[in-house]
Amino acid sequence: MPVFSLEPSQTAWCAELRALAAERLRPLAEKAEPGRVNRPLVAALGELGLISRLFTAGALDLCLMRESLAYACTEAETALALQGLGAHPVAAFGTPDQRERVLPGVTAGRTVAAFALSEPDAGSDAAALSLRADPDGEGRWRLTGEKRWISNAPEADVCTVFARTAEGAGARGVTAFLVPADRPGLTGEPLEMLSPHPIGALTFDGVPVDRADVLGEVDAGFRVAMHTLNLFRPSVGAFAVGMAQAALDASLAHTATRQAFGGPLKDLQTVAHQVAEMATRTEAARLLVYAAAEAHDTGASDVRARAAMAKLLATETAQYVVDAAVQLHGARGLQRGHLLEHLYREVRAPRVYEGATEVQRTIIAKELYAQERYTQELQATRQEEPTP
Repeated sequence: MPVFSLEPSQTAWCAELRALAAERLRPLAEKAEPGRVNRPLVAALGELGLISRLFTAGALDLCLMRESLAYACTEAETALALQGLGAHPVAAFGTPDQRERVLPGVTAGRTVAAFALSEPDAGSDAAALSLRADPDGEGRWRLTGEKRWISNAPEADVCTVFARTAEGAGARGVTAFLVPADRPGLTGEPLEMLSPHPIGALTFDGVPVDRADVLGEVDAGFRVAMHTLNLFRPSVGAFAVGMAQAALDASLAHTATRQAFGGPLKDLQTVAHQVAEMATRTEAARLLVYAAAEAHDTGASDVRARAAMAKLLATETAQYVVDAAVQLHGARGLQRGHLLEHLYREVRAPRVYEGATEVQRTIIAKELYAQERYTQELQATRQEEPTP
């Protein structure tokens, strides 16, 4: 993997996005009702062409968008990412009819999408999900069960839902369905979370679906889920990097002017070293995220491990940087309405969703040992070849 650096045009675009988020999107975010879908904000993202770009851009472009928006307005970043996560399976695996029904509304910001994978007993272990798709005639099923911790639920207009179509088959018995919110038997309720995002539970009481609702192939829904997550995992890291950079910049400004012990805080070696550590970790996380995104866009064979590494390091780094920033600010950083109080609540969730930190470490280890096994087998084959 070559040394990574952004083109000047990409750097300028990121600066433009940060300004746009601060000037146009943050005011919309501040007017929202906590825990509810902010439809004016989603509509603004659509009007600005950012949602449509999700489905034409590569992983690196997605990372640049998420990092830049997160720096100035985490709510705008999250609204954009959720539209992408919920509708990417349609863009990548949908039929022409499915794409025509869903994508124009999603990209315009009129239709809110959800990605319904997690369940009460199947979060990180996505292959263990139990929402049933019971046969109901040729090419028809009825969905029965519950999804939980679903972003944009229960207000989403359309959901990508993963259900079990073959018992005892693990990941090979899951099918992805495109389910409109007005289907009979589909209900939901909001959940109150640490950070007040629109997250809820969905209950499926014999919800009817048919072959026209299947995304991809029957019993091949796990591929749909993993394809989506492999694209979005590095960009979760980009979201974290954006928050870490915001916390770092706030700390630089604060410690440069805050007077204590006879001078500015920055003159204290402990403070200066803390800020240096925060900056170094943030930059390391950023570079790993960009490298993982580039690996995805170039079709590298090790993209799964790189995506996991990027999400792991960036989310853990952001937690560290935001926590350190609060410490440097003291009590004011914990006051309701302060940037760091906001970031402190926002930064915790990315270490859990789209594969918890522990899951990322498991993925990385499996990929490393698989590569080691391949290397050993290749060496053994070469040793067995006759010498010419």
